[in-house]
Amino acid sequence: MIISKLLMKTNIVEHGFFNKKNGFSKGIYKSLNCGFGSKDNKKNIIKNLNYVKKKIKSKKYNISLPYQIHSSKFFFITKYSKKKITGDGLITNINNLPIGVLTADCSPILILDSRKKIIAAVHVGWKGAYKQIVIKVLKKLIKLGSKKKDIIVVIGPTIAQKNYEVGKEFKYKFLKKNIKNSVFFRQKHKKIYFNLAKYIQIQLINFGISNIDVIRKDTFNKKNNFFSARRSSKQKETDYGRNISVIMLK
Repeated sequence: MIISKLLMKTNIVEHGFFNKKNGFSKGIYKSLNCGFGSKDNKKNIIKNLNYVKKKIKSKKYNISLPYQIHSSKFFFITKYSKKKITGDGLITNINNLPIGVLTADCSPILILDSRKKIIAAVHVGWKGAYKQIVIKVLKKLIKLGSKKKDIIVVIGPTIAQKNYEVGKEFKYKFLKKNIKNSVFFRQKHKKIYFNLAKYIQIQLINFGISNIDVIRKDTFNKKNNFFSARRSSKQKETDYGRNISVIMLK
């Protein structure tokens, strides 16, 4: 479990970015797979989620996770519910309610307003980043009374640029949006690579967020022990596990 020093210093949340270690799943899902969207044994996934719940010291509620669709949709949870939530971000001000997102190369984003005591968890792939889901979540926090100076945003483990190969059409889409987006692309041996984490970070800076923590762990790199959709595809595996990132107000 990786923690953010910025979040830890506030002493008002429990949180963690989890890799694939210390779980119950077998085979290609070994071992802390938390994604019901995978073809893993559901009983093992439940065991894995219970392990995460214990690690973040949640005793009251199960972890709330959205059914992710690479969108800019998010939801403000005002009471605990077992109903399916379709979208890519969750916001809450409920104590002891853990919220989280699942990733396997995309960026998991954890957010805290330390003054208003509001938290958010956001799943950001390239589509979500392009649609500015994190900025939309932050605008919602500001509507709820947050001030930019009180907000901490943590960009969790993400696929590194050197492993995130994209096509010409992908690059053109971002350059069409803003020609300055060229700085997030690198070309090497006629291949194009995109820096997702940096793209999100600059969005945050341009929006006026100064308290930003970037967890520089490449999910594609096998040594870091994260599930990676791209690595699994390269190894011709039929499926892949999902990493979980969670935050909870104490």
